Amino acid sequence: MPAVTLPPRRLAVAPMLDWTDRHYRYFARHITRHTWLYTEMVTTGALIHGDIPRHLRFDPMESPIALQLGGSEPADLAHCAKLAENWGYDEVNLNVGCPSERVQRGAFGACLMNEAALVADCVKAMRDAVSIPVTVKHRIGVDQIEHYGFLAEFVDTVAAAGCTTFIVHARNAILKGLSPKENREIPPLKYDYVYRLKQERPELEILINGGVRTLEDIDTHLQHVDGVMIGREAYHNPYLMAAFDARYYGDDHPIPSREDILAAITPYIARELADGNRMNNLTRHILGLYQGQPGARRFRQLLSDSRRLAEKRVALLQEACPTAGGKA
Repeated sequence: MPAVTLPPRRLAVAPMLDWTDRHYRYFARHITRHTWLYTEMVTTGALIHGDIPRHLRFDPMESPIALQLGGSEPADLAHCAKLAENWGYDEVNLNVGCPSERVQRGAFGACLMNEAALVADCVKAMRDAVSIPVTVKHRIGVDQIEHYGFLAEFVDTVAAAGCTTFIVHARNAILKGLSPKENREIPPLKYDYVYRLKQERPELEILINGGVRTLEDIDTHLQHVDGVMIGREAYHNPYLMAAFDARYYGDDHPIPSREDILAAITPYIARELADGNRMNNLTRHILGLYQGQPGARRFRQLLSDSRRLAEKRVALLQEACPTAGGKA
């Protein structure tokens, strides 16, 4: 079978815990065909000791898709990377950016930026185990270490182990005193650090992450780096992604309307309900579809109503649609 040609990582949706599960990714793929989708972080322990299908199952249409792993033991990461490859993932990404205390207790995430040699060992072990790309997502610094040289040295150390793609959240991670939410908002964004990283290391693929909300933001970043990773905006305002394929990938297929997207995911929701899934697990990901449009509030209310959701009626999607004229 000939190798599948994957689109470049010009656009990607960030891994977001509790948000970018397989249901969200299936929904997002009906909005954009080429944007890379990243799973929630999955720890090596969850795969080694837990339910592998529950963590790794995905629909083939979600490709291009990357599995983000959390861990710091090279052998465990290599084992889990091989699982990812066997399950059909297109990339394995190592989390070196999460600042939560729970993740720190597991000795991985952003605290690993202080152990660049260990990250390099992890990357080498994974690269030796798989043929798919191994990438790293990280911050620009940790705590009070704010100088550019720290970022550059970290990247150089990991690149020497064979990593060629770095996804850089352009903020420091404050390991003590700030919540994960505050870590996404309080440390200042230093896009210039990421731009400089790409300028000085043109051979590396550099994606930027953090604070990206508009197409204009993306346009600006792409003048300096290879790709842009979008986080919360892609979740809360998912229809932003409808412009991605034409604007950034030169794909002239018709842009789906919100109604097209709703109709396309309805059979999937019906199948998942028949398989025993709760409707809230499915509808919560699409609440932002009509963000900024007339009827958006009613759409969110109907698809968040626990009494209605308990009825497991797929017809509720059509009834909630602002342009369908349905009554609920």
